[in-house]
Amino acid sequence: MPKESSRREFIKRSTKGAAVGGVTAVAVPAAAAESAPKPLKTAHTHQSTSICPYCAVGCSVVVHTLGDKSRNVKPAIVHIEGDPDSPINRGTLCPKGASLEEFVQSDRRLTTVQYRAPGSREWTRITWAEAMTKMARRIKDSRDQGFEATDAQGRTVNRLGNIAMIGGCTDTNEINYLLSKFRFGLGLLAYENQSRL
Repeated sequence: MPKESSRREFIKRSTKGAAVGGVTAVAVPAAAAESAPKPLKTAHTHQSTSICPYCAVGCSVVVHTLGDKSRNVKPAIVHIEGDPDSPINRGTLCPKGASLEEFVQSDRRLTTVQYRAPGSREWTRITWAEAMTKMARRIKDSRDQGFEATDAQGRTVNRLGNIAMIGGCTDTNEINYLLSKFRFGLGLLAYENQSRL
C-alpha cells in the first residue's frame, strides 16, 4: 500500500521530476474533474453582426447561432452580445440591448402580419401581399381626399396634410433616402425620423 505523502513531499517529487525532464503522474480527485471549466455555449456557434433595433444610437451586436446551414436545420440563436469591434458601442449594451436574446426568442413575438378590421375585436393573420395591397389602397384613398394643389391665396403648394410618416431608428441611409423620395412624391408634410433627413 503506498505511503500517504505530505504536501512537502509532493512538491519535492514534482519539482525533482520536472528538473530531470520526467513527468509525475498525479491522481485528480473526481470532484475536481467535475468542477473543471465547461466549454462556453458560444464555442461552436456561427457569429454574425447586426444592429440593435431599440434606438437611434445603432449599437452593433454579435449574434451567435447554432446550426450548420443545412436546408433541414433551423438555426437557433443561443446568445447576443455587444460587438467589441464597433466604434459606436465598443461591446457595451444598455439594458434594453442586453435583453435582445429574450426579445428574439419570446413566444409572444409576432412573426406574421396581423390585421384587425374596422369595428372588429379580433386580429386575423394575413399575407404580406394582402398587407401591401391594403396599405397601398389606403394611402391612395387618403391622398386623393387630402391633397392640396394650391393654398388659400392660390399659390402652388402640392402638399398632403392628412397622412404622417415615421421612420425606424435602424433604417440605413439608403432606406431613409428612399423614404424621403417617397414622402416628397406624395407631398407629405408630417414626417419624423431619427436620422433627420
